[in-house]
Amino acid sequence: MGMVTSNIRHLRKNAGYTQAQLADKLDIKRSLVGAYEEGRAEPKLTTLVNIARLFDITLDDLITKDLSDPTVQKQSASSNSGGKLRVLAITVDEQQRENIELVPYKASAGYLNGYADSEFIEELPRFQLPMLGAGGTYRAFEISGDSMLPIASGAVIVGRFVEDWSSVKDGTPCIIVSQKEGVVFKRVFNKIKDASVLRLHSDNPVYSPYEIGVEDVIEIWEAKSYISSSFPIADLSLDKLSSIVLDLQKEVQKLKKAE
Repeated sequence: MGMVTSNIRHLRKNAGYTQAQLADKLDIKRSLVGAYEEGRAEPKLTTLVNIARLFDITLDDLITKDLSDPTVQKQSASSNSGGKLRVLAITVDEQQRENIELVPYKASAGYLNGYADSEFIEELPRFQLPMLGAGGTYRAFEISGDSMLPIASGAVIVGRFVEDWSSVKDGTPCIIVSQKEGVVFKRVFNKIKDASVLRLHSDNPVYSPYEIGVEDVIEIWEAKSYISSSFPIADLSLDKLSSIVLDLQKEVQKLKKAE
């Protein structure tokens, strides 16, 4: 059962699950997942079937193939993720909670090669944001440029890992990691079903939308929060400024009458 042991561990990490999360999905104890991954116990047939169904693979592949092998990954890939079985390296804290790794802008280029390298991921800064909840795997990316104003250049976008790309709803702000574009922050309009592309829009109208082929995409992270040292600038149009001035004048008149 050595192959099963390594495959369970690989599939769990690739999907971004903690041992506790996988245990919940399989309706078993967390300690059993740890025992399976360490080879201290063998899963029952019903558990193996449930694992295969959860990760959309055949029972034969789970038992007989090394799913961490790149050639096997290609054969076992899911069409929902552009034909790729992606490897997701993560880190955990002392309580076995998943960290949020920060990818600084200067490390973006290196991330394209190191996203699946556990050693590269372990070198990144990491932190916790309890308000995000326990579900899902999160990663933070520092962005550059003004294409998504009012979110300013230098802001850090915290995204949740998207396993099924076809589930992304139109207009969802996402971090998209791709070979050609690198790491970009855009609103995604999903054209995977019709044309196998994603249409990327900026919030700043100066920038034109463009399309990227799904085969070029490596990862998608749905934006859930952002951290910035710059507060968004208020939209003070001429009408709004005039209204503010008029209100101030009225307040001054009230004060004079009160005298």
